[in-house]
Amino acid sequence: MSCNYADGLSPYDDKGILGVPEKFDSAEKLREKSQILADLIKDSKHIVIHTGAGISTSAGIPDFRGPNGVWTLEREGKRPNINVSFSDAKPTKTHMILKKLVESNIIQYVISQNIDGLHLKSGLSRKYLAELHGNMFVDECNLCKRQYVRNTPVETVGKKCSGVPCGAVHIGGRSCRGRLYDAVLDWEHSLPENDLLAAELHSSIADLSICLGTTLQIVPSGNLPLETVKYGGKLVICNLQPTKHDNKADLVINYYVDEVLESVMKILNIAIPTYNEQDNFIKLAEHSIIDWTINRKDIIALEKIYKAKCKGVKKKRILIKNKIDGILEDKVKIIKLEIKDEIKSEIK
Repeated sequence: MSCNYADGLSPYDDKGILGVPEKFDSAEKLREKSQILADLIKDSKHIVIHTGAGISTSAGIPDFRGPNGVWTLEREGKRPNINVSFSDAKPTKTHMILKKLVESNIIQYVISQNIDGLHLKSGLSRKYLAELHGNMFVDECNLCKRQYVRNTPVETVGKKCSGVPCGAVHIGGRSCRGRLYDAVLDWEHSLPENDLLAAELHSSIADLSICLGTTLQIVPSGNLPLETVKYGGKLVICNLQPTKHDNKADLVINYYVDEVLESVMKILNIAIPTYNEQDNFIKLAEHSIIDWTINRKDIIALEKIYKAKCKGVKKKRILIKNKIDGILEDKVKIIKLEIKDEIKSEIK
């Protein structure tokens, strides 16, 4: 069960701000903001998506910090009423939309904080996905660091050894004497090097970062969208709760992610694909060994693009007050969209 993942983590007191009330844009505002987002997507050349637990709630997997989130209820000695198993959960409309936009070369990269494996099930290629906190359906070798897709979720979290030998020799690699460990991070673990590097490079190169279903509280994951801002790109946040970076965004949408993206797809005139088990990497892993390792050649190519675009670029600096916890942050600010100011004045 998905709650078991949270139960398996080490005790940790600082789980962020919990249970902040959700906000909902009116139907009219939602239409306006969906059009703005669609226009931003049309005008952008390198789009990066940042996904959090909020994109999986419609699949029956509870989030963590929402009003009915795992950790919010834990504080009250309760547990979520809805708790679909990782094995049974299916990709949401958002997962399928993101896969379609990647395949259409509209979105260039997806950076996920989720461990639920739904991006894997949607068929999104590893080439376009960074999994910063691990994956319940992925094992990693402790020696060669290759990753492999599992056909069942791991029974442990926190990089514990399963005892299974590395399968490198079966996929044309060198024989390896390593053993496989679960790839799910615990609180004290560093983020996976190649995933984090790819995420940082893409976020810096991007001219548009879109955050979906995340309060952006966990660092460094939650600060990656600011790399786009630092290099002159635009930032959009779609979440039911306020985030600590709302005041740095060009557009903030408070509504269900599935419905926002469905509206955007209608404007873009792109059909939303349905989930197909034949594309599900986890199902495919029942019959063959699937290498889930990030290709180092992709990282090298990305570094060259980063150097050409970002090296030597001076970052603007400005003090911005954090709306959630009141901490003063020295961050970069970009020119706000004129439409954002218009929306604010209309809301007032």
